[in-house]
Amino acid sequence: MNDDPFLAVAIEEAEISLRDGGIPIGSVLVIDDQIVARGHNRRVQQGSAILHAEMDCLEKAGRLHAKDYARATLYSTLSPCDMCSGAALLYKIPRIVVGENQTFQGPEEYLGERGVKLTILDDSRCIALMRQFIQERPALWNEDIGVD
Repeated sequence: MNDDPFLAVAIEEAEISLRDGGIPIGSVLVIDDQIVARGHNRRVQQGSAILHAEMDCLEKAGRLHAKDYARATLYSTLSPCDMCSGAALLYKIPRIVVGENQTFQGPEEYLGERGVKLTILDDSRCIALMRQFIQERPALWNEDIGVD
C-alpha cells in the first residue's frame, strides 16, 4: 500500500466507477501539487467508446495552456492504455504515476522513450480492485481493452 494522497483520490474515483456499474479505474491531474481534475472510467455509464479514466479526467480539466500541462502529473490507478498514453503525449504531460501495472500494462516503454517520467507504485489496493473486477466481469474488462 502507498500513502500518496493523489493516488488515494484516484482510488476514490475508481471506487465511484465501480459503485456506478463501471470499470474501477480512476485518474487525477495534478499541477503544482494541486488537483486540477479528477475522473474515472465512464465508458459503461455514458455508453462511450473513449471515456477511460484518464480521458475523463483530462476532459474535466478543460482547456489548459501548454505551460500548465508542462507542470502536470497524471495519476492513474492502472497503467494507461495506448489511447490515454497518446493523450498524455499530445499535451506533453511530463510525469505519469501509475497505481499498478500487473493486471494491465500499457505502452510504458514507449512513454519513457518519449521522455515521460513513469512511476509505478504497485499499490496493493489498485491491484486487488482490478483483480477482483476482472474475475467478476471478464467480458466487460475485455471490452474495455479491446479484446474479444
